[in-house]
Amino acid sequence: MDTWSARPSVTERALGILAAFSPEHAAMNLSQISRRTGLPVATAHRLTGELARWGALERDEHGVYRIGLRLWEVAALAPRGLGLRESAMPFMGDLYEATHQNVQLAVLDGLDVVYLERIAGRGAVNVLTRVGGRFPAHATGVGLVLLAHADRELQERAVAGPLRRFTEKTITCGAELRRTLAEVRRTGVAISDGQVELIALSVAAPVYGRDDSVVAALSVVVPSHDCNPQMYVPAVRAAARGVSRALGAPNLQWPRTSSG
Repeated sequence: MDTWSARPSVTERALGILAAFSPEHAAMNLSQISRRTGLPVATAHRLTGELARWGALERDEHGVYRIGLRLWEVAALAPRGLGLRESAMPFMGDLYEATHQNVQLAVLDGLDVVYLERIAGRGAVNVLTRVGGRFPAHATGVGLVLLAHADRELQERAVAGPLRRFTEKTITCGAELRRTLAEVRRTGVAISDGQVELIALSVAAPVYGRDDSVVAALSVVVPSHDCNPQMYVPAVRAAARGVSRALGAPNLQWPRTSSG
């Protein structure tokens, strides 16, 4: 094999630097970036400097780097983010006013969900999600909705696992996940109780786009203690239906059923 062809390109190395940042490593100095990427310090120094000049990274007076606002500006232009968030925000606001709990909007990316927006109050139950963050789809209400309406190949990949466990209630069995997805399609909503944290329960519904396919999912996350999730279903459905209407979905029958 050609040694040079096996080396990552400059673009791959630069993207690797950006990928090294995470919620646990949101601020790093040059040595830490070098260790996390496996790049020589000199190479990391050159590439971080270029990324900082463009605005993808920001460097403070102590030599610590953080993700720059320029990346947020670019990411906000993503087709599945910009128009969807703008259409969803009024209805998310209504759902928050009705519940005063966490309201979330997410899309599917492979077997993960990516959260595009979240509204939360001081008294809302604690959640681990964040805007721009991702989570395994099988363990979340929005993820179950999105998987239930994904193409069959992706569903089979999810069922085949492995399915990461977060609590004793997390779905970790492929057969159970398959049954759950069928129930979501039958009822039109997903109820995920204690799968990520035992204290939290989510109720989620699908958001439909102009071509009548599911493009996102909307949820409310509430305390699981003494909670009747059915009391939140009408409000979540109404909010998701409002977003779907704003996106131009041609068919707003609720609930939608599927034989899949």
